Amino acid sequence: MHDKLLWERDGRDWPNRDASRFVTAAGLAWHVQSMGQGPVLLLLHGTGASTHSWRGLAPLLAQHFTVVAVDLPGHGFTEQPVSKSLSLPGMARALSALMQSLDVAPSLVAGHSAGAAISIRMVLDHEIAPRGLVSLNGALLPFDGFARHVFSPLAKLLVLNPFVPRLFAQLIANRRSVERLIRETGSTLDREGVEFYGRLIGNPTHVSSALGMMANWDLDAFARDLPQLGVPLLLITGSRDFTVPPEQAVKVRNLVAGAKVEGLRGLGHLAHEEQPAKTAAMITQFYRAIETEPATFPHCP
Repeated sequence: MHDKLLWERDGRDWPNRDASRFVTAAGLAWHVQSMGQGPVLLLLHGTGASTHSWRGLAPLLAQHFTVVAVDLPGHGFTEQPVSKSLSLPGMARALSALMQSLDVAPSLVAGHSAGAAISIRMVLDHEIAPRGLVSLNGALLPFDGFARHVFSPLAKLLVLNPFVPRLFAQLIANRRSVERLIRETGSTLDREGVEFYGRLIGNPTHVSSALGMMANWDLDAFARDLPQLGVPLLLITGSRDFTVPPEQAVKVRNLVAGAKVEGLRGLGHLAHEEQPAKTAAMITQFYRAIETEPATFPHCP
């Protein structure tokens, strides 16, 4: 087992590898993928994932957009920052610095799970000013009940122990365990998808960064700021999402003026990987709508 993923070894067959490059910003070396032409669409994956999660979706979106996908700090092939930089505002600032280094201004941002929260935080903090945002099974509200009092404190304890990520990676890095984890999200992936998640989950640095995000995020403060969001927001949900219940999107819609919810029936938390064509069509239609009918979104600047 290796502590860090190496591009020359672990990225030899990485999805959309020809679109990859490495860029330095905010003191980190970032793995970035770019493809297509047109308005810039930034893709932000969720906790524990990487650019591989866009392997089917990005090429479809590249028919209409200049797609920019990044590995979040400490995830995949992007360098790991100090733990405190894995907070929601910290990651938003780091990504803003990356956008400046790339000299791009996203017209649209699509984020999956925690990636959706990062995109909204970037807008709320005036780091970017896109025409619209897409949340794919977005993790945008604090845990309820028992989970609220367990998961974040537990993550804080785990991330403080340097042996935990390595132990976790050793225990979980087999195909059967990875398949079980994916099933528990409500999704079913092909063999390739399972293999790439296994490669990530079996890496201590990647695991440490995922735990660091969970330990450093304050979704209570984030939820209080949601009503201030001033750009069109589309919330796409999978009806079988066992990680972020679809009902959360309805709660967010009630907090954000003009937000819309659309569902993908029979799909789980990784719906965009299960049905990339349907997801691409929904994202493209949303962007066309806000281009032609901006008045339908009262808070659009």
